[in-house]
Amino acid sequence: MTRERVEEDLPVVVGITGASGAVYAIRLLQELVRLNQRVHLLISAAAWEVLRLEMGWPVKAGDWPLFREKAGIISDRVSVHDLGDFSAPVASGSYLTRAMVIVPCSMGTLAAVATGASDNLLERAADTHLKEGRPLILVPRETPLHLIHLENMVRAARAGARIVPAMPGFYHRPETLMDLVDFVVGKILDQLRLPHGLFRRWGSTGEEVGEVDRT
Repeated sequence: MTRERVEEDLPVVVGITGASGAVYAIRLLQELVRLNQRVHLLISAAAWEVLRLEMGWPVKAGDWPLFREKAGIISDRVSVHDLGDFSAPVASGSYLTRAMVIVPCSMGTLAAVATGASDNLLERAADTHLKEGRPLILVPRETPLHLIHLENMVRAARAGARIVPAMPGFYHRPETLMDLVDFVVGKILDQLRLPHGLFRRWGSTGEEVGEVDRT
């Protein structure tokens, strides 16, 4: 098996935290499943609350079957882990992954990443990606930002993280809310080096990038 083939099948770790913007995480998971990517999924307690408030899902913390159903990610290539389970594969640097994405990334989680905290599996997995030199993509969604927030982003970036704020563009002329969501998710997929047609790129025509798949 070639190195390229091995890298293609490496899993993506997805962490969902309690910042506003749960829809970004759900849309990313849907795209990863569509691309047949292996995924390790971690959800914080606050993120379960946000899923109820923003998505209107009657889920309780740890209700993975209902989460899978509502998110439309019924796939045996998605593994889920409790944040207290430090025996999970993603807790170790010897377990190979493609990258980790924290979306949305709360300011509390950002602070933990910036200071090297590992109080739960999500934070430990992020710390592992930094120490192993693997891509760690943070998608903060907060406004306004005070100096500590900004300094934590700088610290995380200096340690190797990629900061991809949930800031949708408008040059692709979005017509719906999902067009704005897809723009941000497409930017995340770009960082993962995964193909997509979620938005029209600058200088491209619809025919060149293809129609966006809403299924």
